[in-house]
Formats: sequence, C-alpha cells, structure tokens
Amino acid sequence: MSEPIGNSLILVGMPGAGKSTVGLLLAKELVKAFVDTDILIQTQEGKALQDIIYDHGYEYLRKVEEQVLLESQYLNHVIATGGSVVYSDPGMQHLKKAGRIVFLDVPLEELERRVHNFSTRGIACAPGQTLADLFEERRALYQRYADITVDCATKHQDEVVSEIIYQEAEQFAEMDA
Repeated sequence: MSEPIGNSLILVGMPGAGKSTVGLLLAKELVKAFVDTDILIQTQEGKALQDIIYDHGYEYLRKVEEQVLLESQYLNHVIATGGSVVYSDPGMQHLKKAGRIVFLDVPLEELERRVHNFSTRGIACAPGQTLADLFEERRALYQRYADITVDCATKHQDEVVSEIIYQEAEQFAEMDA
C-alpha cells in the first residue's frame, strides 16, 4: 500500500458508531477542518438521506455517495463518512490517498442500543435488511480498508479521540524508524 498524499483522518464505521460526534471532537483537538460526507450528499441533493432513499432507492444514494467522495479533495481534514462508504472501492481508494482510514469498531449490541430510528435514519440498505444484517455484511469491509481500528466497546467519545491520536502517532513513529 502506498502512503497517503494527504494528512486527513477518515472515520468509517456502522451507523451509530459515533463518526460525526468523534469527528468533530477530533477535528477540534487536532485543529483540522471537519467534513461530514452525509451533509455533503444532503446539500448536493437538497434533501435528507432518508428522502433520497424514498425517492430514488438505496443504490442511488450509494452512487451519489461515491460521486461525492471521488470529487472531494480534503487532504488535511477529519472526515466522517456515511456507513455505506465501504461499498465503493474507488471511493475508498480515493479516501486512502487523502489520509488514514480509522474504523470505529462498535459491537452490534451497542449499535442496537444507540440506533432507535433504523428505518428512518437514511441508512443505505436493501429492503428488509436489519442492523444485524448490515453489521455482518459491512464489518469485514471496514476492517479491510482500515489503517487504524479503535475498539469502541467500552470507551467514551473522548477516550476514542485519544486512542485515535495515540494510534496515529504510533504509525508515524513506525514510519520514521
């Protein structure tokens, strides 16, 4: 794998993993701009994610997400992605050039506790899929692309931020050695 040309940290993980919340805190701590790709999609389309799914289907949402990713040039940011970002290999390869991919690994039981609005949250999934189905389908993809994995099972959001900063520093130290 080639080294990224950018210095961004890109957060991936399931809906409810805390990407947007942790991303904002991480951006503040590292003095970087924050970008939420779900907001970029909603702004481009002029509607909420769930309305995009209602009007055009989940596959359309994934295509728009890929387009937004491929058009992005965020080389020194903290980027919170949508949970379905890992379905686009071109999108993920583009993000890998921008920086390191950080997988916020949250157990299914905790996600089920956090995500009460699964059917109306704007989650790009096939009709009839459950959160457990998505977890099973996506977890290996998150792991495949991750440069850094943070076990978020028992950590508060501030601890997750600290862990990301620590692991990022460890990787830079290994590169310099």
